[in-house]
Amino acid sequence: MRLVIMGPPGAGKGTQAVMIAEEYSIPHISTGDIFRKNLKEGTPLGLKAKEYMDKGLLVPDEVVVEIVKDRLVKDDCKDGFLLDGFPRTVAQANALDHVLEDMNMGLDKVINIDVDKDVLIQRAVGRRVCAGCGATYHVRFNPSKKVGECDVCAGKVIQRDDDREETVVKRIEVYLEQTLPLIQYYKSRGLLVSINGEHEIQRVFEDITRAVGSGSE
Repeated sequence: MRLVIMGPPGAGKGTQAVMIAEEYSIPHISTGDIFRKNLKEGTPLGLKAKEYMDKGLLVPDEVVVEIVKDRLVKDDCKDGFLLDGFPRTVAQANALDHVLEDMNMGLDKVINIDVDKDVLIQRAVGRRVCAGCGATYHVRFNPSKKVGECDVCAGKVIQRDDDREETVVKRIEVYLEQTLPLIQYYKSRGLLVSINGEHEIQRVFEDITRAVGSGSE
């Protein structure tokens, strides 16, 4: 099973990715994790990416694609994978198509977790984090027992700067603007399955597995 998962900030993509990877016994490949691993280990690809990052430049697509390709040829990907965080643009999607063609394979499905913008804002703005132990809460869905105090360590529960409304709105708008062409790209190829991410976690997961099925024909 070869899958890509997409979803705006706050859609629950990370939670679903872990569950999907377990369900289909495939590696969950987060491009952010691959990048950090290559940088930490000082691999040739990691050093190449670092050259651009040190100059404050975006890492070019060809370097990003090489890093992803390097991961996809590993043994644990021979029966499939779940890509998370890549591709982000149509150019990257085209490059991924070529990489997979060279490997004599293709994607089975692209999962798009769809959540209304207002719901995403509500989810993010209500999020709170313990400054001490990092435990997470939500003022509406999962509040701490005592306002402002962590249930785990009694530390101070705060709202992070990147969870403030103006920041959240901007982040979501940028995501939606950037990924709309990508959604159309995969839709035109009959690969896109859009899932309502506003249901509870288990229901969303069941909808995903039903839409994806058991793999390639």
